[in-house]
Amino acid sequence: MSAERPTLPPVRLHSEAELARAALAAPLLARAVRLARWAGPATRVGAGGELAEAQLPAAAEHLGLTPDEDGAAYASEAWRLAVDTGLLDVTDPEEPARDAGDPEAGGESAEDTAEAEGTVTEGENLALLTGGSPQDVLAIWLDGLEAVHADATAPVFDDFADLVNEDGSIDFDALDWDPEAEAEFLDGVLGNLYLLTLADNGAGDGPVPLPALAASMIVPDDMGEPTDDILEQVSEAMMRLDDQFRLLEPIGIVEYRPVDEALLVEEGEQGDQPAALADEDDVTRYGMVKLTPLGLYGIRNRMLEAGVDAPAVGDLAGKGADVLLDGIAHYPEAAARSEVELWLGDRGADGAVAAAAELLAAARGTDEGAPLRRLHCQQALSLAGPEAEPAVRAVLGHPELGGLARVWLAERGAADVPAPPESMIFWLAIDTIAAQLDADGDLEELQGLVEGLAGQHSGFFDGAWRVDHPATADVLEAMGRLHSDKKTAKDARKAAFKARSRTGG
Repeated sequence: MSAERPTLPPVRLHSEAELARAALAAPLLARAVRLARWAGPATRVGAGGELAEAQLPAAAEHLGLTPDEDGAAYASEAWRLAVDTGLLDVTDPEEPARDAGDPEAGGESAEDTAEAEGTVTEGENLALLTGGSPQDVLAIWLDGLEAVHADATAPVFDDFADLVNEDGSIDFDALDWDPEAEAEFLDGVLGNLYLLTLADNGAGDGPVPLPALAASMIVPDDMGEPTDDILEQVSEAMMRLDDQFRLLEPIGIVEYRPVDEALLVEEGEQGDQPAALADEDDVTRYGMVKLTPLGLYGIRNRMLEAGVDAPAVGDLAGKGADVLLDGIAHYPEAAARSEVELWLGDRGADGAVAAAAELLAAARGTDEGAPLRRLHCQQALSLAGPEAEPAVRAVLGHPELGGLARVWLAERGAADVPAPPESMIFWLAIDTIAAQLDADGDLEELQGLVEGLAGQHSGFFDGAWRVDHPATADVLEAMGRLHSDKKTAKDARKAAFKARSRTGG
């Protein structure tokens, strides 16, 4: 019934200080920092900013790695991140004094130029990692995440020589690689993992099987039994994701258990059965992935930059009451409560009366979202404490707010609460059900509310259809659908017809 709803549920983020500590502890960034501090005037880099191959073994040893091919690869990866995040500044090789490629002029050949080396100096971001704010650290880490994401979506070369044209250029068309599509696919996977992590108010934060995550991007929602072609696509996507999550884990966004390589050998011996057909008992062998708190922060940041509505608890603390009540309209109960507590805490005990008055003012209205605003206003006032009483008493005579004000006062055992007129009782009943219908709450709970209200007042429907509320007819029709007693349900539908006839709707 109400306006547009947020795309995603709100995320509970750790504090920026906690996230910054996690960022600094991420293995890849930690290695990049160590190499940035290790580098000196004698350190040489290639024309592309990469660490000179001859120095990779020493860099690996500095990182506590073996100076072999694997150690060199890890060192090279950390070096690239240090450059990409501004921990190191690369000085390009000096331009030759004469025309390059012209031997007669004494210039260097193209081969000599490619081997030219530059130098590096400490980048200004290195000092920020130790002397800057948590926001500074997270900004640098986000740059690192962007660089690693780009690496994860880069093409994999099986035979680089086959991609080189006669003139030495790279034949990108032969790659059959769409960088935008690759990035979009990985972002979609990370988005699904983010949503699964927030499912059931955060109860879904356990590891997700890699086949299920791949299938979420491949298998159509309306497909029953996946075809062999679809299963093959899932299997291929799963193996690509295995490579990508291996790259993403060191930057700290996921905890990842890779695909068991021995299992791949077993499948090959059995005729390349698609990985998507994994036995439930072996599902963990096909890879398990879980977003870390730092990962939730990083993926949400990428979503926000892409224009996705990805709220976080605390976003509304400094906003007005109208923004608060609209913002939490479809939040899970626990998240809405936390948001309100932060909002009230931002105003302090001295501002309790003003905060309550602002909430009540924002709850007024006859638009479609007004009933749900009033419901959340009532819930917010329950957290405001007894200091809010003057503001609540001030609206006792208001036709839209007088009912909830009496409920609030009665729940606190307040004295001198005037009895509501019958018209206000009926109006509050219609408004309450309208709010619950808009909230899409538990069906059994809503049914219990409907039957309780109808049962408390004899001849409820005789008076309800006359209620001057925009949602009266819709509410009565819903009561007719939800009430378990056939006669009462029929009475509700008759009352809905009368309400529409009265208003000409």
